[in-house]
Amino acid sequence: MVNFTILAGGYTSFVVSYLFNSDTNSLSVLNQSPTGANPSWIALHPTNKSILYAVNENPQGALQTFTIGENGALTGPIDTVSSQGDSPAFTTPLSTGQVAIMNYNSGNGLIVPTETTDPLEFVSSYSLIQFDAPVSHPHMALEHGEEVFVPDLGADKVWRLVEDGAPGVFKVQGQIDQPTGSGPRHIATRGTTLYTLHELASTLTQQHIPPAPNGTTGPLIANFNITPPGLPEGAAMAAAEILLTEASPSFPEPFIYVSNRNTGVQDSRGDAITIFRVEPKLELLGYVFTGLDQIRGMQLGGPEKEFLIASGVAGDAGTIMLKRTEGGRNLTLLTRNTDIPTRTSFVWLN
Repeated sequence: MVNFTILAGGYTSFVVSYLFNSDTNSLSVLNQSPTGANPSWIALHPTNKSILYAVNENPQGALQTFTIGENGALTGPIDTVSSQGDSPAFTTPLSTGQVAIMNYNSGNGLIVPTETTDPLEFVSSYSLIQFDAPVSHPHMALEHGEEVFVPDLGADKVWRLVEDGAPGVFKVQGQIDQPTGSGPRHIATRGTTLYTLHELASTLTQQHIPPAPNGTTGPLIANFNITPPGLPEGAAMAAAEILLTEASPSFPEPFIYVSNRNTGVQDSRGDAITIFRVEPKLELLGYVFTGLDQIRGMQLGGPEKEFLIASGVAGDAGTIMLKRTEGGRNLTLLTRNTDIPTRTSFVWLN
């Protein structure tokens, strides 16, 4: 594969499609497709690669569907439903044909069914999920077996959701407590292990997933600060994204890549991606500086997940493409495109 098409959401009213040529290491804009306001998080249907889901991260949030055509151009929205909350910052489709959307500012979310024969159309039977905490900021949803895990940055918990009798109706059956004040933002699972990236503490933690529905949470296996050395005075760090890769022919072991965001005095090197090896135990390997300002979203792609695309939510440094090197222990910058100054989430189409 030489040419890759990648979609990118952001705080605009369009989704961008990029073309990455891995022979020439060029990254170019193919088109901009109009959407609702602030499609900050986008997600691809798990089996039908011509269907895209997108949030509208607004005070009256929404979830939209689109079809993906030639060169990544979108048609739609085909269907739109209210998120029934304020500022949905994340969406993901589930293997059950339902789509999760979490409202960051209002402490609630939905898991919306789609039509069995048409995943572009939403079904109207679903119930709002309210997270019972004095402060709740749900920031992600991750399917894990028959559960859906939701890290809550405000409550310092990972909520455990299960379907409650019918599609679209979910209940909180338990929780996995996180360190007080850490702000769990995004998570990844590997077998019975939970990796949590904490925005407020700028830490990556590892722990065993306790038995459902509400088993006792054991001590953390690992707890690493992810911020790079040499930050300027006045830097204010806030972790954002976590990517977990498994071993493949070119990459003989699994790795975790996490993004830093400096919301304070900027570092001339830009924000860093911190790299961890996973086996035999979690180990911090190093930092790769990107020149980006506040990396909110990044995504791996290619046949062996050998490429990583990233952008900042602030500044004008555009979007970069990196390549995993040294067996995955490092990242090398291949190219940068500054036509669109900021992006916040990515989907690889091939």
